[in-house]
Amino acid sequence: MNNIQIIIQARMTSTRLPGKVMMELCNLPVLQVMMERLPHLKKHVIIATTDDGSEKPITDLCDQLQIPYYRGSTEDVLARYYHAAKKFGATKDTTIVRLTSDCPLIDESLCQKVIDKHQEGQYDLVNLGPHSGYPRGLDCSAFTFKLLEDTHNKASTPSDREHVTLGICKFNSCSQYTFSAEHDYSHYRLTLDEPDDYKAIKQIYLKMEHKFNFSYELLIKTLKKHPELADINKHVEQKRT
Repeated sequence: MNNIQIIIQARMTSTRLPGKVMMELCNLPVLQVMMERLPHLKKHVIIATTDDGSEKPITDLCDQLQIPYYRGSTEDVLARYYHAAKKFGATKDTTIVRLTSDCPLIDESLCQKVIDKHQEGQYDLVNLGPHSGYPRGLDCSAFTFKLLEDTHNKASTPSDREHVTLGICKFNSCSQYTFSAEHDYSHYRLTLDEPDDYKAIKQIYLKMEHKFNFSYELLIKTLKKHPELADINKHVEQKRT
């Protein structure tokens, strides 16, 4: 498995929960917890953060963990991804994996499935997320740097530049593959956007005894066994794109 960049967008200026990527979870910052959940993939990780002056806690953590990072536009996330990939040597065939930093329950095995499917070369865009039955907060997409570059060059509106993957098939002819969860677990909210999300995620990690190496299957089993976990943040509405 070569020629991969896993780019995680991270900022301190979240409108609903400022500083969420550095909030404490299992005695570590949320962003570091994501690294713990990606033990075999973290060597491919690049953090795409902002250049608005608020990002120092993120870059300090990256320095501490020896994770490469790129500072770029706060609002133009598409440009931030493009320049981050280019800075660290992406070529047209490099597989770019998009993750977001508000997913401290991200699953490495699911990410690996997305990467493997994309590297088979049959599909331009491979993704996995709540639209196909997975819990929100495990989202993962993979595409080539060439597709990212083409989208970066063609997208012009603020909405198209704020959301990295929305324009990929809007501005390019591309084939897609979406993994199905087989069952609908999209009502489980595992992303970190609001204080009640934080409470829910902390309680899930408590059930997992603050360990990081649990499987997706065990996570789903735990959520089914303890419906009170999902009740904590079931009222939170997902921000519209």
